[in-house]
Amino acid sequence: MASSSIDTNPRSGRSDPLTLSQLIKKYPDTFRTKGLSSQQIALTFDDVPDPRFTPQVLDALKEHGVKATFFVVGSRAEKHPELVLRMKQEGHAIGNHSYNHAQFGKLSLAQFQDQIQRTNEIIQKITGEATLLIRPPYGDITEEQLLWARKHQYKIVNWNVDSLDWKGLGKDEVKSNVLSAAGPGAIVLQHAGGGTGSDLSGTIEALPEIITELRSQGYEFVTLPELLSLSEPR
Repeated sequence: MASSSIDTNPRSGRSDPLTLSQLIKKYPDTFRTKGLSSQQIALTFDDVPDPRFTPQVLDALKEHGVKATFFVVGSRAEKHPELVLRMKQEGHAIGNHSYNHAQFGKLSLAQFQDQIQRTNEIIQKITGEATLLIRPPYGDITEEQLLWARKHQYKIVNWNVDSLDWKGLGKDEVKSNVLSAAGPGAIVLQHAGGGTGSDLSGTIEALPEIITELRSQGYEFVTLPELLSLSEPR
């Protein structure tokens, strides 16, 4: 889902855009894709809240005593604030996933700022706290946008394990994609929301088995702030 190249900061004087890997290498304090090599794993869920899928994911996590991280789309949070509040009340971490799932690489700096600030205001109104976590839709962000986020103490968090569940994969495929790539400090990308016609039944059905298997291997499930040793939200 991540784009292969990123528009560079026009003020930097570069003639070519930086790739995602180059941005991560250049700004390791701000742009993260995994935690330290430990027996901890962070499960993350994008495109929430969605009344079709988010409650079922929350139910599974609650049943297994797992705290995860949810990346909220602001326009969806406005429609379903009760689900965002439930995430907060059940101990999950909440991140910013833009206002309307915009591809940041196609936006101006001012448009990007509006996406982040507008969504953060919605999250704060619902939960009482803003968030320092940003996950760009499609993993896409420009260097100029990243520098603004860095200046304002945000952390850009992508992933290093992709379930590919957004494709509507079945339980066994989702499970295989996660278990075959998960390791110490892994950040796992899954979804608990989607567009019209989305089918995330594979994620919902695979989640209990993924949790059970990784626990049997000695892994502990933590939120992104715990995995990355980030300070509490403002």
